Amino acid sequence: MLNKRETHSCNNQVDAFAEALATARQMQQNWLTYGVDFVNFYVEDVDGDWLETWGHDEILSNSRLNAIKEFLVSDESVAVKVREHLGERSLFDFAVNLEESWKISETNDRLSAVRRLLAGEENSVDADDIRLEDLANNLLVKLAEIL
Repeated sequence: MLNKRETHSCNNQVDAFAEALATARQMQQNWLTYGVDFVNFYVEDVDGDWLETWGHDEILSNSRLNAIKEFLVSDESVAVKVREHLGERSLFDFAVNLEESWKISETNDRLSAVRRLLAGEENSVDADDIRLEDLANNLLVKLAEIL
């Protein structure tokens, strides 16, 4: 036999489901009535740049990414070498990708990922390129110090 608390909980869940169902039905009716313009009922700034800026808050508030960006623009010798190596490539894109590669737990896999980042998309990674290997190693050591 159900006690009153369990019955009350079930009633709340049913009420919440009924409310969600009613909202979904209203949204569907608005879609059928207004076509794609129905989005104006649900999105406050539909004509704004929300799609272009989607996810920027997560990127801009990432403390690890901020530390990496600060390091890459510093006068630290490894950062200078990285900037020289990157040339005209985007430092911000490199920092974002570097932050992603930092999430790799296996040290050798992380080193390979950083080496590929340094080599760039259009360049193949030459296993015998000692300068690239050293730069990737030095970069990982410095990042380990600051992160």
